[in-house]
Amino acid sequence: MAQNQLNKKIKVWNNIIILLSIIGLIACITVLFPQVRRMIMDWAEQMMHQESSTYQSWLDTLLSYALGGICFILLFDYCTLTNSGRTLVQKVKQEIKDCFFEIDFKAFVKPGLLMFIIYLLGIFTIIRANVLYIDDIGRAAGGGRGWYNWSRYISDYLSILIHGDTVLTEISPLPQLLAILMLSLSSVFLVYVISNKKITVVGLLASIPLGLSPYFLECLSYKFDAPYMALAVLASIVPFLFIARKKAFLFISIVSLLVLCMSYQAASGIYPLIVLILCFRDWNNGKSNKEIFSFLGLGVLAFCLSMIIFKLFFVKPYIVAESTTVMHSPAQMIPGVLANLKTYLQSINQDFGLIWKIIILIICFFFIIKAVFNSAQQKLVSFVVSLFLICFMIILSYGAYLLLEAPLFAPRALFGFGAFLAIICIYISDYKKAAIVAVLALNWCFMVFAFSYGNALADQNRYTTFRITILLHDLSILYPDRNTEDMSIQINNKLDFTPTVKNIAKHYPVIKRLVPPQLAEQDLYAYVYFLNYFNWGYLKRQDFSYSEGYVDYRKCDLPVVLDSYYHTIKSDGERILVILKH
Repeated sequence: MAQNQLNKKIKVWNNIIILLSIIGLIACITVLFPQVRRMIMDWAEQMMHQESSTYQSWLDTLLSYALGGICFILLFDYCTLTNSGRTLVQKVKQEIKDCFFEIDFKAFVKPGLLMFIIYLLGIFTIIRANVLYIDDIGRAAGGGRGWYNWSRYISDYLSILIHGDTVLTEISPLPQLLAILMLSLSSVFLVYVISNKKITVVGLLASIPLGLSPYFLECLSYKFDAPYMALAVLASIVPFLFIARKKAFLFISIVSLLVLCMSYQAASGIYPLIVLILCFRDWNNGKSNKEIFSFLGLGVLAFCLSMIIFKLFFVKPYIVAESTTVMHSPAQMIPGVLANLKTYLQSINQDFGLIWKIIILIICFFFIIKAVFNSAQQKLVSFVVSLFLICFMIILSYGAYLLLEAPLFAPRALFGFGAFLAIICIYISDYKKAAIVAVLALNWCFMVFAFSYGNALADQNRYTTFRITILLHDLSILYPDRNTEDMSIQINNKLDFTPTVKNIAKHYPVIKRLVPPQLAEQDLYAYVYFLNYFNWGYLKRQDFSYSEGYVDYRKCDLPVVLDSYYHTIKSDGERILVILKH
């Protein structure tokens, strides 16, 4: 009797699922027809009284959602309505449970606390500097989110949860503390995975470049973005806690990689790096090729599937002056990737100081030595493979950005190289004392640089405030009666770096790319900081050179109304040109 009632309930639920699936498929398929999209555009024009071109991007997104909806409905129906699908779901759930029971999560508490303290110490001067870093300026002043434009939907929604409102407010250092909490877990998990479930103090210290490399320091400088950037790193590592079960690993990998893509895509190189190092470790230890290629295939499959899903159904095309989310066309893919790779390697070479480069070369040397002398393979073969692996990992550390037409090369986009260094350091952290000394030396250099960087931020910010104060004082004297409609301002040149920054740059050139000018021409946030944070919002910002209707005030032959040691002001009463002096 009870079984009959259960069967009836299952039948009713199946019928409901089938009905909803049919409705959903009809709705999604309808959107695929151009005529329907035209109707939607016409309706949007009538309702909002704007041109249809305004909604083209939205309709393209709707089309992607429709395709994604069709795929999701078919997959959901397979998993709920067919015996094979239900069996597959049960197996995946059971494998995930088994993996959870096999992991001793209590063993992560003390290492996690240690890494939290180390990371907190590393960003202490950044927190103390209390600088609104680039995008922070606009978000603190206006409360907008904007991650949606870069297809970072998780960042967008999580920010509402963290800030407790759809309008963001400045709540630092909470976001940065959340970021280092996730980085701490990432370091512990990374050591756990690479060191074959052995967590040592040296191994944990070896993972420091994951969160305190010069490149990720820029991520931690953001008061609003930091936790979502750290989440992307954590999502890259979590799947490898489930490598003992194939189906669980594949499922968790796809989900985690989608989380990565929807939080911060610059972390897309970390997952392939871990797959490669684990395959190399097992191969070097004499594991069968069948097992190695099976794991490699799963990793590649998970990565490719997640990237394809993200590209087809979630990527929102977006182009700004310095970068884009648009990929190279198939015809331009190879030369485009090579050009991106060249710029990536040149950026690293120019950013890193000589001491860092020497230590990194020593660490790579010890990696090859360990691989050769501890190998179950032929020594020559192991040498060639380890050398090739290092080169290939450096290339892949830039992740999916290699495929874009105009990827971002700012420091925050290059932190995959820091993950590469962390992986190599962890791998040799249980080798000879000389190797351990090299690892600790590099990590000490990064820790010291983190202190220097935070202090440099504060020093540059003090100087910027000083220059803005003088400039606004002069403008207030020149224009005591302000006209809210007619006056507009344009800045020429940018502030020079302080002696502190210049001194650091002698050995660590990357500092000049990390410290933002905060008052510079063609810099949106510099204008926002200059005009809004000092209550001078009545002046209109002149559009930038990449905007329509841009007029270069330098070519307008404006009369000089003030010339001082720090700047020259030219104006005709409506247009103001400020020429900054170093």
